[in-house]
Amino acid sequence: MKKYMIIFEKTDTGYSAYSPDVDGCIAVGDTLKECKINMEEALNFHIEFMLEKGYEIPEPSILSVDYINIPERNANSRSFAMA
Repeated sequence: MKKYMIIFEKTDTGYSAYSPDVDGCIAVGDTLKECKINMEEALNFHIEFMLEKGYEIPEPSILSVDYINIPERNANSRSFAMA
């Protein structure tokens, strides 16, 4: 089983999702839950199509995901403290 990272983004109308490793595979939904369900279905159909056409299935390239906190700044502040 391959494990692909999925990026979920809030949009003006709901949510969207894509995988950096699987070009052209996207999904949307009114809620995050709906978007996740739609993305799982889209990814499965996308991979199935690629297999049927004899295309190479991309290997997941993302090893880990993390966040970096950036201090809030305004236009008047030129320096900031790292926590």
